[in-house]
Amino acid sequence: MKIGVPRENHAGERRVALVPGLLPALSKAGAEVLLEAGAGLSAGYRDGAYEEKGARILSSRDEVFKEAEIVFQVRTAGANPEGGATDLALYRKGQIVIGTADPLGNASTAQAAAETGATLFAMELVPRITRAQNMDILSSQALVAGYKAVVLAADRLPRLFSMEMTAAGTLAPARVFVIGAGVAGLKAIATAKRLGAIVHAYDVRPAVKEQVESLGGKFVELDLDASEAEDKGGYAKALGEDFYRKQREVMGRVVAESQVVITTAAIPGKPSPVLVTAEMARSMAEGSVIVDLAAERGGNCELTRADEVVEDSGVTILGPTDLASQMAHHASQMYAKNLVNFFGLLLGKDGQLTVDTSDEIIRETMTSRDGEFVNPRLRELLSLPPLAGANHEEA
Repeated sequence: MKIGVPRENHAGERRVALVPGLLPALSKAGAEVLLEAGAGLSAGYRDGAYEEKGARILSSRDEVFKEAEIVFQVRTAGANPEGGATDLALYRKGQIVIGTADPLGNASTAQAAAETGATLFAMELVPRITRAQNMDILSSQALVAGYKAVVLAADRLPRLFSMEMTAAGTLAPARVFVIGAGVAGLKAIATAKRLGAIVHAYDVRPAVKEQVESLGGKFVELDLDASEAEDKGGYAKALGEDFYRKQREVMGRVVAESQVVITTAAIPGKPSPVLVTAEMARSMAEGSVIVDLAAERGGNCELTRADEVVEDSGVTILGPTDLASQMAHHASQMYAKNLVNFFGLLLGKDGQLTVDTSDEIIRETMTSRDGEFVNPRLRELLSLPPLAGANHEEA
């Protein structure tokens, strides 16, 4: 079988869907890798490194899609508004495409992908179960984003993170408030703590208190009922506006006392909840920094503008949407490993390609197959009727 890896054509995307070190495992499984020339350069992987591991370098994108039975991408058409139309024209019946697809935020493009006849797997939909942890691209990329968010904040903040006792006087440590203690939030807590900051953190799930404290953070406890904060797949889900209003009231004090606020509360397929109002942001000291990791869907801070730097009342608000791409080398390494692990599920015991929809991971991740839009969650989102007998079959 042939696995194609095209160069990413989304503006600013530097990651690559496969790194040279993983090619031997694919070769052992009987796969040949076809790489579009230069696909890994932005992430620090030269064509020669792929060739040394057995890849064949093709000069054009069209060639990769034409020859490949399976395509690995960082951003498939749905997650690539600008370049996605080009890729949709290259998908074909029977081809398998694996990558991010933003199916909950852009279900119409996922439906268009279905019409090409390709089988599309949206890696954002990997269920959060123990068996799927090594395929969880949201977690691997969030780790990178949490780290980079602190680095950005430290670069912008006009003071040191750490307490310093010097002959010139004592410097007080920075106070950092992390909102959301998922993978990105926990990495931000750990990174800020290593830099010497005093770190507070809050999450709607009281159960994460122990994790926050194990990293040296202080958990901010709010007397609010958030028992419905997770869906059955382990992903955060939107709560009522009344809950968020009460949450903002009690968090205002902590925000005002902080020099850095990092927000991470993103809801798949939904607008990000506003947790830091303009008034709260303006209560922070001159020179303070907010890094909003939920900017892509509107942001957790009322003043956030996606991919812009906003200066308001002496406070800098950053809304980056490409932090994983900014650290493309390691982000690609982890992302590629997630994809290769997922690919392993598609190989039957005889080593042949098998799409077994009795497997929960395959079933929940697959959005289209044989010209049909097959994901029940997405069909409901588009008000399409359920497909009869689509849950348990092998092909």
